[in-house]
Amino acid sequence: MSSQKKVCPVPFDQQPLNEYKALRESPLFASSAMEFPVFIARLAIVFFMILLFCLAINIMSVNIRQISLNTVGYTILCSLLSIELLLVRLYLGWSYVLKRLFSASIFYEESGWYDGQLWVKTVDILTQDRLVGIYQVQPLIKRIKRLLFITSLASILLLLSLFFFY
Repeated sequence: MSSQKKVCPVPFDQQPLNEYKALRESPLFASSAMEFPVFIARLAIVFFMILLFCLAINIMSVNIRQISLNTVGYTILCSLLSIELLLVRLYLGWSYVLKRLFSASIFYEESGWYDGQLWVKTVDILTQDRLVGIYQVQPLIKRIKRLLFITSLASILLLLSLFFFY
């Protein structure tokens, strides 16, 4: 580690590979890096928790006889939009790390916002970072994009059905 420290003047927590490791270990982003069925199951759990929470608020604020299919539809739409916001957050975090991994030069700050530096990666570090980006991060981004497209399509279809049929 000390030899890399001599080669790379970028602070440890601002090095792209260490940013990737930190993101992968954070609770929110770690679930997106799990196997696809586990990730879908966790998203489904979050979806149903938000759905139950919103339905509980509806039941407490309105008489249960006044809750219509339209109200339930909008509650489902609210839950879908919450999942979409979560997926957008995942996409933005992973795409930032991917951009830093693919970049040949790294902007970093030593002690504050006013002393930014630019460091050009060595060939070995650039190759290692790009391999991690290609084989670890890009598949996650593709998965998140697909899920974001599916949830957006479901939200639009639900919104159109609520608008035209009720």
